[in-house]
Amino acid sequence: MTLLEVEKVHSYYGNIHALKGVSISVEEGEIVTLIGANGAGKSTTLKTISGIVRPRQGTVRLAGEDLAQFPAHEIVEKGISQVPEGRGIFARLSVMENLEMGAYVRDDAQRIAQDIERVFAIFPRLKERRKQVAGTLSGGEQQMLAMGRSLMARPKVLLLDEPSMGLAPILVEGIFETIKNINKEGTTILLVEQNALMALQVANRGYVIQTGEIVLDDDAKALQTNETVQKAYLGID
Repeated sequence: MTLLEVEKVHSYYGNIHALKGVSISVEEGEIVTLIGANGAGKSTTLKTISGIVRPRQGTVRLAGEDLAQFPAHEIVEKGISQVPEGRGIFARLSVMENLEMGAYVRDDAQRIAQDIERVFAIFPRLKERRKQVAGTLSGGEQQMLAMGRSLMARPKVLLLDEPSMGLAPILVEGIFETIKNINKEGTTILLVEQNALMALQVANRGYVIQTGEIVLDDDAKALQTNETVQKAYLGID
């Protein structure tokens, strides 16, 4: 079943035409990655899906429902949650308060408590730091918190924007292992990631975006062996 569908979307920042007819789809249970150079439109695609940027043309559908009429916070309620580039944690709040903020669209206190325990099971370090002010966490811990906070909304689709940015290589491996585990537990994922090789290794399928246009899409393994992708994004001559 196609869970998330972006069809011929055009998005702008003022007069800047950032997305030029972008179409992507994500099937239920998949990890799909969107790769491209800086400024290609990756983050804008995620922001358009989550309602932060409004498309001037085209449609975004979740389980067949057009999301254009809904503000961003209602799109979260519908089932799309985003981990923003740069993490975007609430630096002055505690780890626990950040997680509670992730559940702001919910009112089921018992299940919220269960989901906090689920996040702590995924990220044991956060349990150790639950009373700590979030701004004092390490970069890796802040990324764990940003992901845990997004999971608190119980998303059908999790949008991940550059989860490995600024992290040491050993932490990057751990983050990608966690992404795979979250997916195995039933969360569909759309992943934007500069580390194209790691992204293609965990994804089922991938799209390549250049200057706001999708120029290639294929099975993730096929993209890893594609000569153009290897030269442009994988550092293989």
